[in-house]
Amino acid sequence: MRVAGFGFRNDATVDSLVSALQLAGGRDGVVSCATASSKSGAPCFVAMTRDLGLPVVSVPDADLAMAPVQSCSDASENAFRTGSVSEAAALLAAGPGARLLAPRAISADRMATCAIAEREDP
Repeated sequence: MRVAGFGFRNDATVDSLVSALQLAGGRDGVVSCATASSKSGAPCFVAMTRDLGLPVVSVPDADLAMAPVQSCSDASENAFRTGSVSEAAALLAAGPGARLLAPRAISADRMATCAIAEREDP
């Protein structure tokens, strides 16, 4: 099972998110998209998940700091107390035992990031 986690700036677009997803490895095997609760209602995120037909997992902002991420963004650290919203959201939404396939990917326009976490089904 794979979850795509996203972090993005307020002025990101659907194209920004799709670019980040493609650079992270694409949607093959992805069953849901996750982001911080405070970002889950953003029009670009809602539109992208609707277009992809994937459910949204909203991760409480305060929980993001608990995930062991590989990347470090000063902006994410200052706003969410995690080095990567996309990595943390993917890991937490995928559940216990999840691992990142790779560090976050950054969209071509640098407005969004995506990381994919995978968990083996029991």
